[in-house]
Amino acid sequence: MLTKKQHELLMFIHDRLGDTGISPSFEEMKDALDLKSKSGVHRLISALEERGFIRRLPNRARALEILKTPETATAKLAPITSAPKTIPIAANDILELPLHGRIAAGQPIEAIEGQDSLSVPAAFLGSGEHYALEVAGDSMVEEGILDGDYALIRKAEVAREGEIVVALVDGHDATLKTFRREGSMVRLDPANRNYEPQRYSPEQVSIQGTLAGLLRRY
Repeated sequence: MLTKKQHELLMFIHDRLGDTGISPSFEEMKDALDLKSKSGVHRLISALEERGFIRRLPNRARALEILKTPETATAKLAPITSAPKTIPIAANDILELPLHGRIAAGQPIEAIEGQDSLSVPAAFLGSGEHYALEVAGDSMVEEGILDGDYALIRKAEVAREGEIVVALVDGHDATLKTFRREGSMVRLDPANRNYEPQRYSPEQVSIQGTLAGLLRRY
């Protein structure tokens, strides 16, 4: 059995998702329920989550999914009788991408490691699983990729000709370059006239992902 405020919040979230596909912000929920602070919204959300009415979608700053509705709401809302559908990612959603450290946009460096995360607007990304890397070096400046930028990478094991990729060389050096084939060799092209292309046998190169976007902080 839900309290009046819990029921009101559940209905408000459900209606907003139905209208726009976007979860309301905590500020909007606070105003809609005439609460004094957002801490009250947090408590209501936690209570609805504990009771199995909603769940928070992982890696998103403000994304909720309705799992079921109370029997008292059936006159207004159709009960969910099948597996809940995933709410589409909205343009103003924020994703928390794993930040795997620094990657060379120059000569290959030791493979990246890291435990941090980076907040990224979902509109920057397409489908698939992504992670972020901090760029070190200047070999991709003619592609607009600068030292200190964050490269947003879609996980992939293969790449098309001309794609910018994260390539792992000899199992321990990672670099950001344009992927090309040259006869029986793999060529990793820089975007800086001061650097030479790097050529490797296919066995030496493992594709770790392709560039999906770029984030720069000023």
